[in-house]
Amino acid sequence: SYKHEYENDEITVTYHPMICHNSENCAKGLSEVFRTSILPWIDLDGANTKDIVSQINKCPSGALRFCYKKEMAVY
Repeated sequence: SYKHEYENDEITVTYHPMICHNSENCAKGLSEVFRTSILPWIDLDGANTKDIVSQINKCPSGALRFCYKKEMAVY
């Protein structure tokens, strides 16, 4: 399925438009990140990662998902 990916230093967020219910919960809850009138519509610099993850977990359709990045230590 077609998806969009967005990243910051801590997480990768994927958005799957084909399963989105367009409830706008994401934008209503965290409009600094999930912006309905600006492209790209997801700006992970708009809030801290904890708040972004919390809002993604409220997505009723599962169209928004995330995974944490694992830092590789270089010695």
